[in-house]
Amino acid sequence: MVLAVTAGLAAAMTACAGPAAETGRPAPAVTTTVSPLPSTSSAAPSVAQSAPETPSSSASVPSKTTVAPTSKAAAPTGRVVVIDPGHNGGNSTHTAQINKQVPAGRGRTKPCNTTGTATQTGYPEHAFTWDLAVRVRELLTARGIKVVMTRPDNAGVGPCVDKRAAIGNESGAAAVVSLHADGSTAAGAHGFHLAYSSPPLNAAQGEPSLRLARALRDKMVAGGLATSTYAGTEGLSPRDDLAGLNLTERPTVLVECGNMRDAAEAAVLSSPAGRQRYAEAIANGILGFLG
Repeated sequence: MVLAVTAGLAAAMTACAGPAAETGRPAPAVTTTVSPLPSTSSAAPSVAQSAPETPSSSASVPSKTTVAPTSKAAAPTGRVVVIDPGHNGGNSTHTAQINKQVPAGRGRTKPCNTTGTATQTGYPEHAFTWDLAVRVRELLTARGIKVVMTRPDNAGVGPCVDKRAAIGNESGAAAVVSLHADGSTAAGAHGFHLAYSSPPLNAAQGEPSLRLARALRDKMVAGGLATSTYAGTEGLSPRDDLAGLNLTERPTVLVECGNMRDAAEAAVLSSPAGRQRYAEAIANGILGFLG
């Protein structure tokens, strides 16, 4: 998810949110995947799932779970959700701006932003997160949810990580979801994980954020997506080193949707059908959390 940009930008296109990239400590090595879990709210409204395109065998999601499309139901109204698509398309050409140190919470600072990772074939994380965010926004607005995006397009720079947190705080959001994809080079590393602030620094970072993480995890598993084989436990990853999580005053989760360096998972993340599948699962998780 995030790597500080240097004069040689090739070094920046590696793991997105791995602890080693941000703090120097090794990423947690967990090899557990979970079988599909029940929804956190059986009565929660769901996004109708469109008929999936027929993927090639190389582009299948590494999961054995198959689920039937969910039906539409009345959506909650009067809620604000902030969607934060990670990175930005102009970051790589504005190194001075995105290398500037900004507050990161817990008394730390870190670079304003980073370029993100990419697949082996060159599909960049910033393009993935923007496309996915637009899809999630469309699904939520169709259900009566007001969606605020932390950036207006995929051609700008930043905003800085502290500004992204401030957008969520100032909006009074019921939920903030930051979208990313990882770049682990570990053999066989694949699957999604959800990061949340731990130990929490305020009430919103505690049980509300953990409940949001569980709601997203459950709907992503129900959508046939596999939990991470290399980070977190059963798809959940407590973190104290991510600025957006440290600085938030709203229920907030960062989603590492998958590993862009795993060939099979990269094929799914790079395809419109694959991104729609992730979008539907994430939107369903948000709606489940909102109740």
